[in-house]
Amino acid sequence: MNDSEAGAPTTGPASHAVAVDDPSITARTDSYFNRTKAIVSRFGDCRVTYAVFLRRPVISAPRLALDWLAAVAAQRGTSFDIELMHEEGAWVGAGDPLFYLSGSFVQLVDLETIILQKLGAACVAAHNAYQMCVELPGVPFLAMEARHCAGAEMQEMMAYAAAVGGAAARREGAKGFIGNANDATAHWFGAERGRGTMPHALIGYAGSTVRAAEMFHATFPDADLTVLTDYFGREVTDGLEVCRRFPELAGAGRMAVRLDTHGGRFLEGLDPAESYAVLERHAPNAVRRYRSETELRHLVGTGVSAAAIWRVREALDEAGFPKVRIVASSGFGVGKCRVMAEAKAPIDVVGTGSFIPDAWSETYATADIVEYDGQKRVKVGREFLLRSVPRRKGAGAG
Repeated sequence: MNDSEAGAPTTGPASHAVAVDDPSITARTDSYFNRTKAIVSRFGDCRVTYAVFLRRPVISAPRLALDWLAAVAAQRGTSFDIELMHEEGAWVGAGDPLFYLSGSFVQLVDLETIILQKLGAACVAAHNAYQMCVELPGVPFLAMEARHCAGAEMQEMMAYAAAVGGAAARREGAKGFIGNANDATAHWFGAERGRGTMPHALIGYAGSTVRAAEMFHATFPDADLTVLTDYFGREVTDGLEVCRRFPELAGAGRMAVRLDTHGGRFLEGLDPAESYAVLERHAPNAVRRYRSETELRHLVGTGVSAAAIWRVREALDEAGFPKVRIVASSGFGVGKCRVMAEAKAPIDVVGTGSFIPDAWSETYATADIVEYDGQKRVKVGREFLLRSVPRRKGAGAG
C-alpha cells in the first residue's frame, strides 16, 4: 500500500474554496481590517510579517490556508513569503507559530479573518484524529464527519484534518484513517469514492435486517457487505442471521457487522451485570482501572461499549464466523478510543466523526504582526512570537 492508498492527504478539487476576488474577501473579512486597508493605502504601504499560531497544542494542518493565500496572491498580482515552521502533520506546541507570513500590508491586512478560519479548526481536528489513531494503532478508521459539519467548506476541512492526523499517526505505526464516507472529500484519502453500505433507513424500508442485506447484495454483488444490526435491537440475533444467509461472504472475510447501538439502551442480551461478566472473561483489568464515570460507561454501559463489542465477537466465533469483522461507531472520540484500547476490544474498523472539536473556542487561531518594514514590534505579552534566529527559507505564495 502506498502513501496515497493509506490515506496520506492528497490535493483534490478546490470546489469548496472561499472566493479569492476582492469583493468576496471584503464581504467576509472583519470590517476593521477593511478600514485599516483604506488607511494604510492612504498613508503609505509597508512590509509586514505576521506570526500565525494557536493557543493549544495541535497537529500542523496549514494546507487549506496556504493554498488559499497562494490563490489570492495570484489573483492580486502580488507575492507573499511564507516561512512554514512546522511541516504538515508535525506536532506544534501551544503558542508556537505555525508559520510566518510576510508581504505588503495593504495586500495582507484584509486576509487575516479568512486565513484563521481555514487554519484553527483543521489543526485541532487533525490533533484529535491523530490521538484517536495512536490510541488504537491496530485499528483502521473511517471518517464519517460529514453529517456533523456546517456546510461544504467545513466538510472539506474536517476530511482534510482526518487525513493529516491519520497520516501523522501512521508514521508512528498506527493504521490511521484509511477512507471516508462521501465522494466529495475522498481525494484526501487517495480515493475516488467514499465508503459505506447501508443506513438504518434501508433496514426500515426493507422490514428486516436480513432483507436489507439481500437487497444490498443483489444491487452491489461485488461489494463487501457491512450490515447495521441495531435497528430492531437484535444485534446478536440479526448479525448471526445475516451471516447464515451469506455463508460464502462470511467465510471469505467479506462481511462485517456494524455496531451503532445508541446510548439509550444496552446491546441485545446485556445489562450491567452481564456486561461486567463479559469483560471479566476477556479484559478484567480494564474495569478495575477505570478512572471516571464516562470511562465506566464506555466499558460496561449502554450503547457501543467494550462489553458489547466483546459479546458480539463471542457470538460470531461461537457460531463459526471468525472472519466476520466488527465495525464500531457511535461516539468514538479520543477518550472512548483509549478505553477500548485498555479493554482490548476486538474492533476491526472504527467509523467516527468525533474528531470534530468539541470545544470550538479551542480552535481559534490567532495572527499578530511582529515586524513592520523589518523592525520588530508586537503588542505587549506576545513577545514570544518575535523571531530571534535568522529566517529559514520558506514556501512562497504567489
